[in-house]
Order: sequence, then C-alpha cells, then structure tokens
Amino acid sequence: MPSASKDTVYIDIDDEITTIIDKVKSSDKKIVALVLPKRAATLQSIVNMKLLKRVTDDAKKNIVLITSETSLLPLAGAVGLHVAKTLQSKPAIPAAPITADTPISVNQDDIDDVELDPAKPVGQLADEEEAIEVDNEDKPEALAAAATTAKGASKKKIRIPNFNKFRLRIVLGVLALILLIVGYVFAFMVLPKAKVVIKTDSNSIDTELTLTARPSATEINEEQLIVPAINKELKKTETEKVAATGQLDKGMKASGTVTLQNCSPQAGDVTIPAGTGVSTANFTFITQAAVTLDESSFTGTQICKTATEQVGVTAQNAGDQYNISGDRTFTVAGFSGVKGVDSSAMSGGTTSIVKVVAQKDIDDAKQKIADRSNAVKDELKADLETTDYYALQDTFAGGAPAITSTPNVNDEASEVTVSSTTTYTMTGVKKDDLKELIAKSVDSKIDKSKQVLLDDGLGNANVSILAKEPNGDVRFVLKTQALAGPQLDENAIKQEIAGKKKNQASNAIKSRPGINDVEISYSPFWVSSTPKKTSKITVIFEQKADDNADNKD
Repeated sequence: MPSASKDTVYIDIDDEITTIIDKVKSSDKKIVALVLPKRAATLQSIVNMKLLKRVTDDAKKNIVLITSETSLLPLAGAVGLHVAKTLQSKPAIPAAPITADTPISVNQDDIDDVELDPAKPVGQLADEEEAIEVDNEDKPEALAAAATTAKGASKKKIRIPNFNKFRLRIVLGVLALILLIVGYVFAFMVLPKAKVVIKTDSNSIDTELTLTARPSATEINEEQLIVPAINKELKKTETEKVAATGQLDKGMKASGTVTLQNCSPQAGDVTIPAGTGVSTANFTFITQAAVTLDESSFTGTQICKTATEQVGVTAQNAGDQYNISGDRTFTVAGFSGVKGVDSSAMSGGTTSIVKVVAQKDIDDAKQKIADRSNAVKDELKADLETTDYYALQDTFAGGAPAITSTPNVNDEASEVTVSSTTTYTMTGVKKDDLKELIAKSVDSKIDKSKQVLLDDGLGNANVSILAKEPNGDVRFVLKTQALAGPQLDENAIKQEIAGKKKNQASNAIKSRPGINDVEISYSPFWVSSTPKKTSKITVIFEQKADDNADNKD
C-alpha cells in the first residue's frame, strides 16, 4: 500500500472548534494527527466531535486524536474517530457508549485513496520517524479500560456516597479521640497521687513555759521570760432589727370617786397623798388629790365611826374593763388601817390596743449582737496573725457597749432597730519570740550532734491565761510538743523521688541519714510510679514507735 502523507497539528487548550477545523483544513496532508492538550474542553462536546468528523470527511481527510484522556474516548468512538496515545502508538477507534447517538459511519469509498493500517503506528503511516510523547499521565491500558467502562456505563448504577453518614463517622471519630486524650490526661496526670510515710529517729519533746506578755517591753528578757506584746483594738458598730412584740392600750382611762375612812388603831390624822393606789378585785385606781382623814374613832363594840372623805380616782390603765359598778370596797396601798367603804360607778374607760416596743425586744436585739462577738474575735486573731503575731485568744474582751434604739420603749412601732458600738481588744506576741524561747528550751533536751528541732509545735500549742495585770501585762502558760530529729527537707525529698518507680523512690529516701523505714502508696490502683508533679506527693514524717510509747508514759 503506498505510504500516506501525515501532518502533525498541536491544539492549544483555549482553541475553539472553529480554530481546530481551520487547522485541519489548512493542512495539505491526508492524515492529520491532532495532538490534544490535557483537559481539552472543546472536544468534550459530542456536537463538536461530530462537527470535526463531518468536516474531515468532507475534506477527504483522516484525523487521529493523540490523547489518552478517558473522557474523550467514548466521544471519539461515538463518531468514529481514530485515537492514539502517542504518535508512535497504533491508532484505534474506541468503542462507542451504548447510550450514545447512532454513530456516524464513514463512507470508505470517499477515502479510498487514503487507507489507515490499524497495525501501524501513526508515525509509520507517513514513513516518518517522528515521535511525540503527549503530556498525559494515563497508562496505555487506559484506552481499553475506557472502552470497557463506556460499554458498561449504562448497565451499572452509579453509587453516590452517603456524605451525611461519612460526616457523622468523622465527628464520632474526633469525639472518640478527644475523649481518649482527656481520659489519658485525667487518668495519668490528674488522678495519680503518692503518699510517702517516712519513719525517722525523731522524738517528741514536751515544753512548758510560763511567760509574761508586756506591751511596754521592746525585746525579749530570757531570764524573766518576758516577751514584747501589743494590744490590738477593734471598734465595731453592730445593728440589729427585731419585731416589736409589746402591746399598749392607748384608750381612755375610767374614772370615778372612792369614799375613804380611817380605821387605823394609831392615833392622829392620816393623809393619803395623791397618786396612791386603791384596789378592788383586780382593778387598781389612782387617787387624783391628797386627802386627810380624821383620827379614827370607834364605838363601844369597836365599830369604826370615823368621818369619811371622798377622793377622785382614775384607772391605772386604759380599757373598758375598768368600767365597773359602784358600791364596792377598796384597799389603800401603804395604809392598812384605811379602807374605801364605798365608790361610785367607774366610767369613761375605752380600749385601743396598739403594738409598741417592749424592753424585751431591745434585750433580744442586744443578745443577737453579742452572739456575733465570736466573729469579731476571729477577725482580731486574723489581724494579729497577718502581722506575724501569735494571738492570745483568751485575752479577748469587749468594753461596755453604747446602745441606742429607734424607736424607744413603749413607742408605737412594728419593729425596733438597736445599734451597739463596742471596742474589742486582744493581746498578741511575736511568733518569732515564742519560737526562740521554745528552741532554747528544746536545745537543752536533745543531742545537737544528731538531732535538730524539726517542729517547734507552736501551731498546736495550748495557752492558758494566768492573770491580767492592771498595767496591761498578761501572764500565761505555753504548752507545746516539739519534734526533734534528723534534718529532712520535705520539698527536696519530693523533687528527688518525682517520676521514679516505687523501689527507686524508696531507696533514694532510705539512703538519707536518720531514716528507719519508708512506706509509699499510690492511688488510684493503676498508678505504678511517683507523680512528676510534687504537688501530687504528700510526705508524712513519723517518729519511732518506741518514742511514742515513752512519751505516753
């Protein structure tokens, strides 16, 4: 077969279908190899592909698309165009998809003068050695795979991924990872704790000092055991409101007259002053004027016949219950020999009960204020301790309170406000001074070559006040239990054993002088080593068991 001439035309990615057709028409060769770029969008259209086929047929040319893009193969197969991966590959018409339009058949009679041999590469069709590698990454087998895929594309149902389920799985996976991280941190960094009990050659030493706290002193007197002191004062004004519980009858008082007679065995006239109470049954009336009664006289049968005198009286309290009938007898307060022999009816009394402030209400408010003195005591103690003083709490005292109430007793009101202003005092001594005296007392009881004072015991001291002198001196007894033993630095021990296994930590502590035994326990149960954070380690020093027994004896 005579060799056919071949032309190689390179297509740009931006070339339109009209530009590609013009390039094909402008070629004077019968076989045109169109080298397509990757993602040649123009030929992705079946319409453009059919148009290119029709034009080449009309121009009695054969074209070969040089490409390996699988998306173009079904389109080329649908219109009957040859495709080759490279200029040296064998051209072939890819299989057309089943759902494609009826393929455009090529009239072989029209191109009898040019016949393509499918067994030969495109380059050999024109007896040329030119070889151009197309910029494609698809493997040579892609043509066959694309043809097979195209044939079965209409038979297989495309499976669309469930993105909601995929997203849910991602979210659950992230949450599980976060929980795993948090659980790990909590289990191996937050929860782990270590308790270290160190038994040492230490022993307790009972110390008792009788001291004098003197506000006028400026320094310690070790011989007389006098320590400088201060009297801390705190002036507090407390207010308390309580409900008024008193009742007062603000109605009118009943009034009338009582006839008095002197039947006293004593000689002489009797004068009953105004304001004297005269009573009958449970009712008391007050005389409104002074009255003088004649000397008493009696009949032979000792019947009183002294002349009588009338006096006006008013009920002791308001209330309609004092409106009593007449013809009653009365006793006279302070005058046993004088009696009221007759009275008029008492009238004019009315009842009007109102709520007023009672003395008990004020007393209750004062007591509530006094009950809050413990808070003042704690406040004074805290003030002393913030300045590094040791508070002698039993010296706490409060001056006479200045009490005011609004309204006053018997004033009409539903509640009463009571204010109390009191000045409180408490004596304090410097902690350093007490520690110095305790240390000197302990020094005489220990072997300084083997022991030091580990704890002066001031934090648990027992203080008893003996006396408060007029000059402000306070004599008191300080009892404490000091601890002496080998010098051990708790923080240094924590830092040394942090992060170590149990045996390593135990051996490190035991190597220190004065240590008898070490007990290390971890929590929770899965912890097998000492936490790296020293704040998670608790160190407890215990003295020897036999020393404890000796101290108890």
